[in-house]
Amino acid sequence: MDSKNVLYRSVKNPLLLKPERPLPRQVAMIGAGTIGPDIGYYLKSALPDVKLFLVDVVEEPLKKAEKRLSGYASKSVERGKMKEEQAKKVLENIFYTADYGTIKDCDLVIEAATESIPLKQKIFAQIESLVSSDTIITSNTSSIPADRIFSAMKKPERATVTHFFAPAWRSLAVEVITWEKADPKVVDYLMWMFAATGKTPVMTDNAICFMLDRIWDNWTDEAAYLLNVATASEIDHVAEEFVPAGPFFVMNLAHGNPITYETNILQMEEGACYKPALILLSVDTWNTKKPGAGIEVSGATRKVVRDRLMGTVFSQSFDIIDRGVGTLEDLNFGTQVALAFRKGPMDYMRDFGEAEVSRIMKKLETDRPGFPMAKKPYEEYQRFNRYLLVDDIGGVKVITMRRPQAMNAINDEMSDELTATLKRFEDDPKTKGFILTGYGTAAFSAGADIGGFPKVLGDRAKAAQYTRDRAEVQRVIDNMEKPVVAAVNGIASAHPETVSC
Repeated sequence: MDSKNVLYRSVKNPLLLKPERPLPRQVAMIGAGTIGPDIGYYLKSALPDVKLFLVDVVEEPLKKAEKRLSGYASKSVERGKMKEEQAKKVLENIFYTADYGTIKDCDLVIEAATESIPLKQKIFAQIESLVSSDTIITSNTSSIPADRIFSAMKKPERATVTHFFAPAWRSLAVEVITWEKADPKVVDYLMWMFAATGKTPVMTDNAICFMLDRIWDNWTDEAAYLLNVATASEIDHVAEEFVPAGPFFVMNLAHGNPITYETNILQMEEGACYKPALILLSVDTWNTKKPGAGIEVSGATRKVVRDRLMGTVFSQSFDIIDRGVGTLEDLNFGTQVALAFRKGPMDYMRDFGEAEVSRIMKKLETDRPGFPMAKKPYEEYQRFNRYLLVDDIGGVKVITMRRPQAMNAINDEMSDELTATLKRFEDDPKTKGFILTGYGTAAFSAGADIGGFPKVLGDRAKAAQYTRDRAEVQRVIDNMEKPVVAAVNGIASAHPETVSC
């Protein structure tokens, strides 16, 4: 199954889509608990003139939400990220209310209530009875498939899941779910809207837990199963090779034990291997250390923990790709921007090498039978661009540099991908030319990522060769007979790779 063809019907860069409606003018957030106010603050920060209705049936969460949003704005002013007049604008026209009737004129309604199908269906029925027929309605569920929560709606085609990641006002990622009854124009609009307001949306299929939560929930659940061989602090310490903070530290922050348990219960529909660790229900706070704390872990223990954690990540990654739940590009990218992995799962597979990945998966199959294994040759999971999105519009190849977490700065691998992509289509008679642009609205490219410079310091020959290698894309562009145009869409460095087109 080629998920790229199934999920992305036209273009992969959402800002190349042509929406049929403008950005929303009135938005309602249903649920003032943990993530609802944060989603609302993101929208108000991106669209200060929008009217935001934060709705909850309980007064206390509304009061806390108002205090939280005021705190966010104050901190932004203190840190110089926002001027006082901007902060004032952001906090204007926010209505904290228990009255559902106030949402009747909203263009977009996002539900962020408790993960209960009956409750969500009740909320959506109430929303539909109030809003206009063309209002878009979405749910922030992290695990429940869209068909299960929208099936009773009168117009399910205007509804889908938009899954945000904490902290939602700051995290770049949001999953937009495509499902059989969703109007493709609604899905495309949401992809465009999120990209236009500073997010990095990825499209996924309508599977249980979608794409990125499948990685995270099984990572944390496997950590709990490993408590019979290591302490929470030891497991976190080993995990910090791959993430800034280990699974137990993060579960403490997010009160994530019940979330992991409930989502894995749902995943058990796909196999008994997903049965959650019972200890998740009996512990409130894990005894672990701050990230980076010096902890001694024996070599044997480290190996067991490392193998099991990464085996679980690799297993879910294979399954996501083999079933077409997401694309290789989005999985590798999303795991970094949504879950804070230092590299994407396919990057780690490449670093480990085929033989080591095979060993880890065979061990997982023995220790934890039932987990998905790869259905394709190893090399097929490595055939994709990590940092580029390539679209074709009327014979013109639009190459988007997607590294927004670093303002699209060009690292060595992106440079190589640019060179390879230009060469690949240089002699293609169907390709009329190229447009090079940066992902999002903030930056075209911050220029060269200097992370590779230290490895050649003090070695004249290596430095000279490194310079030639990095200038290869410039040479290809200079010698290209077809036009190469830079569509500068934000900050642009003077680095030759980004402006000499």
